Amino acid sequence: MKQYLSAAALFFIFLAIYYIGSFTKIPFADCVGFVLSVEKGEFETAATATSHFLYTNTAIFIKNLTGLHPIEASRLLVVASGAFTVSIVYLIVKTITKTQWTAITAAFVFGFSFSFWRNAEIVEVYTYNSLWISLFFLSIVKVFIEKKNVHIILSSLFLGIALWVHIQNILLIPALLLFLFYFRQEKRYSSFSVILFALLFSSLFILNMSQGLPFKAFYSSDQGTWVEDSLKQTPVQLVKDFFQSFIYLIYNFNIFIFFGIAGMGLLYKANRQMFTVFFVAALLVYGFATFYLVSDNYVFFLPFNIIFALSIGYGLSSVKYVSFKKFSWVCLLIPLGYISAYNVVLLTEKGREADAFKKYKGGMNYYLLPWMNDNVGILEFTVDNKVAPEPINWMTVSAKEYIKVLKNKGYTEEEIRKL
Repeated sequence: MKQYLSAAALFFIFLAIYYIGSFTKIPFADCVGFVLSVEKGEFETAATATSHFLYTNTAIFIKNLTGLHPIEASRLLVVASGAFTVSIVYLIVKTITKTQWTAITAAFVFGFSFSFWRNAEIVEVYTYNSLWISLFFLSIVKVFIEKKNVHIILSSLFLGIALWVHIQNILLIPALLLFLFYFRQEKRYSSFSVILFALLFSSLFILNMSQGLPFKAFYSSDQGTWVEDSLKQTPVQLVKDFFQSFIYLIYNFNIFIFFGIAGMGLLYKANRQMFTVFFVAALLVYGFATFYLVSDNYVFFLPFNIIFALSIGYGLSSVKYVSFKKFSWVCLLIPLGYISAYNVVLLTEKGREADAFKKYKGGMNYYLLPWMNDNVGILEFTVDNKVAPEPINWMTVSAKEYIKVLKNKGYTEEEIRKL
């Protein structure tokens, strides 16, 4: 019971943190497109690579149920999903380590990690996706550690649902299959789990094909050739990608990277099968996110980041690092690290140049600080007919459509600038 009270406390702590820091105006990137979908209130009827079927429909359902403005309904879904995910990370680490302080520390480290915190502050699909992925990981751990075989079925349920949120989760199927292979002797549970996952997975294709969409609609897009472009990269570009991914890792987990690496070795020695399941999941996600040629590829690391946070918690639980318990409070200083990094970057000439170049959407604080309150909005940028120094028409197309919808509802341009 105590662990669930702690999980609830963490939920409300991070709910407050994420809500206070949440965007003031609809940010750049894909945010306005998501809000536009909720504003229109037309439920998604196809599960394509870019429709994010379950996320969009959940946001619309919240709007219809609560009567909230589409922006606030979207904010509630993202912020609540983020806070719930932090709580689940705590529960997973507590289940593995049986140690309260390591679980709380790992939860704070993950909750304050840049990529996750940033996505809890904007209108995006990734915290909602992380919620289902973390439940999938919790189910795996419950089976390995507590021998609760009903979670064999729940693992397929949660990953099957996650596929309806984001196509990237297809990368976790090998980990699920390996997990089910290890527990194949639990025939009643493993057989039902396979059938359940097959039904959830195949229903994606059935839904699309029933509407005349091609079989590949679930895993392809007509909006870009990102996968094809990724495969065409030169060896030099691939090395650069890998270096960049390591920078992401450092910026997300700072000094706690040491405990994450230690945790991998400890888990390998203590539970080879559980290590292998998580290693397969982490390797595929990290590899994909590293070499996927899109400007915001940092978001695709989030399932890996959850696994790494669990490894941090496991590493901290080692008797070799028990003395760190008295210093575990340093995880609360992680936000100061982002502020320091921001100020250091602005001391450099290249940092100031980058800040000036990206000023149209907030400068370097948009890239280095996770909180988004008092941000520059895409609607005000579009209403004022501003021009960016780089192509962003894929954002402004949705913004113009949303502005048109708002004007038809009686909003003035001054009111729209504030949204």
